[in-house]
Amino acid sequence: MTAFAAASGATEGHDWAWEIRAVNGKGLDLRLRLPEIEGLEAEVRAAVTRAAARGNIQLSLKVAPKSGSERLDLSMSALGAALTALREVEETARAHGLTLAPCRATDLLGLRGVVTQSAGETSDPAALKAVLLAGLDNLLGDFVAMRAAEGGQLCGVIAAQIERISDLTEQAAEVAEARRPETAAALAAALARVMENAPAADAPRVAQELALLAVKADVTEEIDRLRAHLAAARALLAESGPVGRKFEFLTQEFVREANTLCSKSGATALTAIGLDLKHVIDQMREQIQNVE
Repeated sequence: MTAFAAASGATEGHDWAWEIRAVNGKGLDLRLRLPEIEGLEAEVRAAVTRAAARGNIQLSLKVAPKSGSERLDLSMSALGAALTALREVEETARAHGLTLAPCRATDLLGLRGVVTQSAGETSDPAALKAVLLAGLDNLLGDFVAMRAAEGGQLCGVIAAQIERISDLTEQAAEVAEARRPETAAALAAALARVMENAPAADAPRVAQELALLAVKADVTEEIDRLRAHLAAARALLAESGPVGRKFEFLTQEFVREANTLCSKSGATALTAIGLDLKHVIDQMREQIQNVE
C-alpha cells in the first residue's frame, strides 16, 4: 500500500529528519539512505521489516550539525607548505626583475587544505543513535497508521466486490438450474435424431455419449468452487495479519473458474454472467495488489 511519513527533531549538536515513502510491490523491497553511524543500518532495517511485510519502501535520514556549531580548523602543515611555495614564487619573480603585490592572509586562508570546516564537538555517537531510533519509532508509527487507514478503505472496496461476485455466482446457478429441462429435452431430441438417421446405431451407447457431453457442459462444479473461494475470500478479509499474497493466489483461482464457466456455458445468458464475473474479479485483483 502507498504511504508517506516524515519526522524531524534536534539533539544538542545536530538536526535530523526522517522520511519514508512506500508504493505497491509483490514483496518487501527496502532501500535505505542513511549516514555512516555504526550499527544504525542493521537496527533500522530490522525495525522497518517488523512494521511492513510488503511494498517498495524508501527510507532516508539526514543528519546535519546545528547552525553555529561549526568550527574552522587551521592546518599548520598546509599553511607552512603554502608559505614555502609563496617564498619561492617571490624569489623567482625578483630574479626576473619583477615585483609582486604583497600577499594577504585571506589569500592564504582561501587555499585548499589550509582551513577546513568541521562540526565542532560532536555528541556521543551512541546517544545520537538512540535519539535517531526513537525518532524512527515515531515515524514508523505514523507510517503504519497511514497504511492501516488506506487498508480500511480498501477493505470496504474489496468487500463490495466480493459481494458482487457472490451475486453473479448465484445468478449463474439460477440460470444453470433453469436450463436443466431444456438441456434434457435437447439431449432426447439429439438421441432421436441419431437413431432416426442411423437405425443400426447402439442406442445405449449413443445415450451414454450424449450424457458425457451433458456432464462436460454442466457448470455445477465451477459454481461450487466459486462459492468456496468466496468463503475463503471473506475469511481472509477478516484476518488481521498480512494477507495480500494469499489473496493474489485466490484471485487466480477465481479467474480460472470464471473462464471455465464461460467456456462451458452454451447459453448467451450464462456467458454474459461469466463475462461480468471476469470483469469484477479483474477489478478485485487490481485492488488486491495494494494489500499487504
